[in-house]
Amino acid sequence: MHTTLTAALASRFASLALAHLTREYPNRLTHSLAGPQDVQGPRALHPVFYGSYDWHSCVHGYWLVAHLLERFPDLPEAPRIVAVIDEHFTEANMAGERAYLDLAHNRGFERPYGWAWLLALAGQLHGMKTPEAQRWSRTLTPLTEAFVERFEEFLPKATYPLRVGTHFNTAFALTLALDFARQTSRAGLARLIEETARRWHQGDAGCQAWEPSGDEFLSPSLMVAVLMSRVLGADEFAAWFERFLPALAAREPATLFLPATVTDRSDGKIAHLDGLNLSRAWCQRTLARVLPEGDARAHALREAAQTHLDTALEHVAGDYMGEHWLASFATLALEA
Repeated sequence: MHTTLTAALASRFASLALAHLTREYPNRLTHSLAGPQDVQGPRALHPVFYGSYDWHSCVHGYWLVAHLLERFPDLPEAPRIVAVIDEHFTEANMAGERAYLDLAHNRGFERPYGWAWLLALAGQLHGMKTPEAQRWSRTLTPLTEAFVERFEEFLPKATYPLRVGTHFNTAFALTLALDFARQTSRAGLARLIEETARRWHQGDAGCQAWEPSGDEFLSPSLMVAVLMSRVLGADEFAAWFERFLPALAAREPATLFLPATVTDRSDGKIAHLDGLNLSRAWCQRTLARVLPEGDARAHALREAAQTHLDTALEHVAGDYMGEHWLASFATLALEA
């Protein structure tokens, strides 16, 4: 039974990430073609984030190794982590990534999941005090600014949230982006995210939690609750949360307390459900922490989180369909 991120687990996760960050194939490109000149391989299109099967997984793979390096500076993998980031985080490589983003037909590239993870990576590097990390942070700036601008452009015109458990989930994206905005003192972006979250979710009540769907790796219901716990003050959140999940102390809706069943980990979509179990554990532990001491809901959520962790942690490695991304969500859960 694991409850926290240990040095041994961090070493295991770092080794997994280092094995896929620079692995170009297999690769699932999310790529629009404006003409024959755009028919290129992953590394030509993305000089930094070409590995880990897809762009966003490579981004949060870098977040993962940077986070592990900060938490455990003496990791056996630390020299390799520094070398890999140094090799890829160059001004020329970032200019290539930015040039791709600046193409007119790529304005919506990776919205909102990849946007949010890039800002999470930027926030992680911003908070690290080593000379290497500060250099990496500066080098990432062109991409950081691009996605800040895209959030600021997109959110005012996004009339509705996306309540799905896949990459399009807006509550997850706003949660990571809000953390970044606060870490980096971007008051305008933070205010916009807070206003958007209230506009989308202030009136949510009586959540039925019709989940999981067959390829979800995020809980649509719990992600909204985590976002609102970031946005609302303690008293306001307590009242909102009671309206949103009124029977939580009785462990209802029951589906939120039952880990998802994964039948085929070589199937990339079905393997998402391991991620659902890990991200639920992250949400459940996060919500338990903000509830009052002795609250029955907190006890129920902590128990559910441990059950979800115990179900999923052993499957972080084993098949590349999960191995290229699951350690990031395991880390979120263990660090909650």
